[in-house]
Amino acid sequence: MNKFWIIFTHTFMSRLKSKAFIWTTVISLIFVLGITNIDRIMDQFGGGENAAQVAVMDESGELFTRLEQQLSTQKDVVHVQEFDGTEEEAKQAVKDEEYKGYLHLTYNESNIPKAQYFANQIAENKVSGRLQQAIQQLKVAVATEKAGIDQGTIQQIYAPVAFEKVALQENAKTQEELNKARGLVYIMLFLLYMGVIMYGNMIAMDVAKEKSSRVMEILISSASPVKQMFGKILGIALLGVLQFGLILIVGYQSIKANMSDDGIGAFLGVSDLDMDTIIYAIVFFLLGYLLYATLAAMLGSLVSRIEDAQQLITPMTLMIVVVFMVAMFGLNAPDSSLITVTSYIPFFTPMVMFLRVGMLDVPFWQAGISILLLIATIIVLGIIGARIYRGGVLLYGKSSSLKDIKTAIQLSKKESS
Repeated sequence: MNKFWIIFTHTFMSRLKSKAFIWTTVISLIFVLGITNIDRIMDQFGGGENAAQVAVMDESGELFTRLEQQLSTQKDVVHVQEFDGTEEEAKQAVKDEEYKGYLHLTYNESNIPKAQYFANQIAENKVSGRLQQAIQQLKVAVATEKAGIDQGTIQQIYAPVAFEKVALQENAKTQEELNKARGLVYIMLFLLYMGVIMYGNMIAMDVAKEKSSRVMEILISSASPVKQMFGKILGIALLGVLQFGLILIVGYQSIKANMSDDGIGAFLGVSDLDMDTIIYAIVFFLLGYLLYATLAAMLGSLVSRIEDAQQLITPMTLMIVVVFMVAMFGLNAPDSSLITVTSYIPFFTPMVMFLRVGMLDVPFWQAGISILLLIATIIVLGIIGARIYRGGVLLYGKSSSLKDIKTAIQLSKKESS
């Protein structure tokens, strides 16, 4: 065990001190702080701007007042001002940047409001979109008045329908709880996806790098390949827990510091964190990592060049992508047959079963069965992977085919005998 801890500590410390890990962590933390403070950042860049001034020329003599009323709730975005000069003077004022734009109001042949908007650039839609929305409402009001329809009737027609979803099962989650859980589950699924891919690739590359530099020959003489494999897997696992734990802590504290009823914290459901969901997230993250890391270490031992390692683990990466896509589908249909069935398939379990326990009221025994199946698969894969790793580290030369697994097992038997 002494040699195992040496390999474990060396793997962890060498990666921890690497510039790649430090810069990745720093950039990730900056990104997380940016996302969790997006409301403040947007206010900083956009909140200090004055409302856009728009010149309005009203040929009808009656539409400007009604338009101003429609825009009364949008004064922080756009402010309309009646223009007394000619149309050419209004356009020139826009060119001179005295106004953001110039709006020309009139009636069409059917006596319905129509408008033309002039601006130096029409790529920006914030101001023109608000104006178009207000004029659309004005058009509806004028048209209904001419048709003799009461405005209250029109408001009732366009009012959102009252539609409430009520769950009949006793322990089923409410719509509010589902909305909060969906955001949190999405973040956790993304972290699982990134963690498995990033650290799985790291293990495969690490093994291939040692073989390419012939360091493996020295390591084999000092410690068994099995100790090397699990030393690397657990060393990088600790590194992943440290990095993602740091990211989650910083993100959580940043969200709590900027908590609001309509902010990103409310969307992610951080205000009412479910401890069961957090525990499941940790369990499935670690088990998912161990599953794919064992597979990655086994594949990495079959190659002796870093370039070949990337090619050989591509099928594993594609499988992770498929699992992630299935989980994304399940966000909107967590009780579908596809999600239920795949949640018991070990390679799908870390993401898909976590999705189910986060979104639905899944009995503990169902989650327990999936966890036991996942642990059993990790043990079986670990035993098979250890044999392949034991022989694979002795394979040199150009090797980038899964057919080399047979050769690695044969070498493993020779070495053990």
